[in-house]
Amino acid sequence: MDIKNYRNIYFVGIGGISMSGLAILLKSKGHEVSGSDIRESALTDKLKSHGINVHIGHDPSNVKGSDLVVYTAAIKQDNPELVSAKELGIPVMNRASLMGQVMLRYPKTVAVAGSHGKTTATSLISVVLMRAGLDPTVLVGGEVDILGGNVRVGSSQYMVAESCEYQDSFLKFHPFIGIVLNMEWDHVDYFKNMDSIKKSFVNFTKLIPDDGCLIVCGDNSASSLLPYVDCNTLTFGLQSKNDWKADNISYNQQGCSSFDVLYKGKKMGNISLAIPGEHNIYNALAAAATCYSLGIPIDTVEEYIDEFTGTHRRFEIKGQANGATVIDDYGHHPSEIKATLKAAKNYPHKKIWCVFQPHTYTRTHAFLNQFAGAFYDADSVIVTDIYAAREKDTGLVKSQDLVDKLKSNGVNAVYMSEFSKIADYLMDNIESGDLVITQGAGTITSLGDMLLSRS
Repeated sequence: MDIKNYRNIYFVGIGGISMSGLAILLKSKGHEVSGSDIRESALTDKLKSHGINVHIGHDPSNVKGSDLVVYTAAIKQDNPELVSAKELGIPVMNRASLMGQVMLRYPKTVAVAGSHGKTTATSLISVVLMRAGLDPTVLVGGEVDILGGNVRVGSSQYMVAESCEYQDSFLKFHPFIGIVLNMEWDHVDYFKNMDSIKKSFVNFTKLIPDDGCLIVCGDNSASSLLPYVDCNTLTFGLQSKNDWKADNISYNQQGCSSFDVLYKGKKMGNISLAIPGEHNIYNALAAAATCYSLGIPIDTVEEYIDEFTGTHRRFEIKGQANGATVIDDYGHHPSEIKATLKAAKNYPHKKIWCVFQPHTYTRTHAFLNQFAGAFYDADSVIVTDIYAAREKDTGLVKSQDLVDKLKSNGVNAVYMSEFSKIADYLMDNIESGDLVITQGAGTITSLGDMLLSRS
């Protein structure tokens, strides 16, 4: 199926971060694009600004006249627009398949995979490629100011794309360079155990051609993929065994790192980052290895990588409330929370308050003990209601269950449901110099804005 043959393309769930980026990209390539979503948002407003017609609500009549209907993993097969498309004989395609078709236009596609860090690593690579004059097309799962949002339309053979493993989506892709930052069990509603995750990632590496390259972290379980790989490989990490290594690491007062970059034991340069945390050293090493593999000198990487100051919702500093710094972070897996709070410990602070909104019942239930061990670097934790996303509440787990486990681990934790009451509580208790971190992939981001509006 060649996407060029479909002029009128309709997106069911067009307001999603990935779907909206694809819609804008295809619009720029001359396709007629429209779609629907259940609610208005900043992304639907952005789509409209690009001349894309967005329907609010799903109506069977919306798909009439379309040559192709695209849907997200969140869309159920009984969705009225999807049902209507099938009844009308309109071809349907899921988002991942469309993404794979788009990648065929770009011989030098970099697919950034991993359980954590994809958005940041994708952004770091993209910024350097932009500044080096390679004019990449970029699709990223977050809003990045320096890229102008979640999509950048280039005119070269290069594409950099965030590549998610959920429902084996990235197995529809066509990477020239594949990156695996890490590999942990997640998306437990689809992957039943770590073996199923590994199988998916192994299959991802098999997509890379012989003259391509797999760039993989050598310090974590992602390195277990190496025996299965037929293409060229590079490893990165902090341990001396890696091809690309960080050495002489130091941190500034905001917790941002500087370090020497070594390739096969030889010092290549020194990188300074404008984003905090040890986990971002790994992301930067992956970016350096990728850019060098594409022929970009390390001094160019060194010169431009610090222009990336972060993605919205990734340790995003929102402002001040009662003199406390409000930070918003998307992390919703125990490992991501640990990394965020570890970075916060290196940021100037008196007391760290973390307001956590668990994401999906299956994840919360599966990782309850791990979540209970993820908040030790916070002084106070507020847990709010679980964000259901694509799931229904069957009584499997409650937020209070996590609070009880946190308390049993000696963590100062409390359950609070309403955001307005959480805001009241924080405004009564936070002091100048404190950090407030809103943590989670759901609606918790709105709490930060609520706090700022009250200060």
